[in-house]
Amino acid sequence: MKYRVAFMDRTNAAGESSEYPPGYVAVNAPDGVILEKRFVERTAPAALHSEESLEEDDSFMSVGAELWEYDVADERRDEFVTALKNSRMVMDYEAIEE
Repeated sequence: MKYRVAFMDRTNAAGESSEYPPGYVAVNAPDGVILEKRFVERTAPAALHSEESLEEDDSFMSVGAELWEYDVADERRDEFVTALKNSRMVMDYEAIEE
């Protein structure tokens, strides 16, 4: 089974990722649940505008998004969804057709 997962991506003042969002899922998913994962794309924070760094007043908008695709063991889909919910970094997820 494949899933597309959108993670909240916290950034520093330069708009660079300050965390590795998929790591939060890996901690919560038992061995053998995730077969493979692939980075798809990253959306920069809205506060960057056309500047190279965030302005002080915009620092509260320093969140972007990362999109990943996961291959999950079919019989362990429920465990994967539970790991997503427990990660507290997932904004949205959906099962996708292969």
